[in-house]
Order: sequence, then C-alpha cells, then structure tokens
Amino acid sequence: MTLAELSEKTSCRVLDAAKTNSELQSRLYALGLYPGVRVDVLRYAPAGDPMQVRVGGTLLSIRKAEANLISVEIT
Repeated sequence: MTLAELSEKTSCRVLDAAKTNSELQSRLYALGLYPGVRVDVLRYAPAGDPMQVRVGGTLLSIRKAEANLISVEIT
C-alpha cells in the first residue's frame, strides 16, 4: 500500500520511500519520511492533490506522485 492510497485521518508507518529514485529518496529522508517513522494523513486539497501529512511535530504537503512512491502499512 502507498501513502497516496490512504484516506484522511489515517495513521501509518513508512516501510520504504522512493526505493528506485535516490535523489527523491534523499529529499524524503531529509523531510523525515524514512522507514519506521509514523505518519498521520491529515487532509487532501480540494482537487485531491497535494496531501497534508504530519511527521512527528512537522506538517508536510506532498504531491500524490511522490506519495505513490512511499510504501506504508496502516497502524
């Protein structure tokens, strides 16, 4: 399952992030989206893209194209 597939107000744990794109993976890791971290999906923009998530105490907006590259499991 990917982060982009989750509905609002869902919590998950990151399993892998952008495995095949090392540049994007480095960026996501720098934002705090790395394996093992808990993510809360807060809301989607009215058009459905981007989505807002909470990682620790940080709020991030992520495009669905990037969220599709983040493998997660629901917690």
